[in-house]
Amino acid sequence: MAPKRLALEIAKIAEEKKAQQVVLMDLSGLSVVCDYFLICSGESSVHMRAIAKDLEEKLSKKGITLLNSGGYFDKRWILLDFGNVVVHIFSPETREYYQLERLWADAKRKDISDFSRTKDKINI
Repeated sequence: MAPKRLALEIAKIAEEKKAQQVVLMDLSGLSVVCDYFLICSGESSVHMRAIAKDLEEKLSKKGITLLNSGGYFDKRWILLDFGNVVVHIFSPETREYYQLERLWADAKRKDISDFSRTKDKINI
């Protein structure tokens, strides 16, 4: 799956699982690690794990392999590496502390919260 399409699919799944403040960042040309970051928050550690599990299961069914993951038991930050797209699922406090959106301020970003409810297209 093309990186942009994968990023949008991940965003859709996160939105369906009620992830909070979903932001997609295009890192093309800024990073050799990946093309996109998807950053979101969960309301609790249980919610964060549910978002991560749903992403893993639904993407696996589409043949997309999770390359690496971390933080499941940390309760503050879960990282899922799907190759061209890296997903960061934060607790609200940890997201505020690390401010990844600010660290990657040069990246194009799209706040996609509420897109699934309004049926708008996400353009990056």
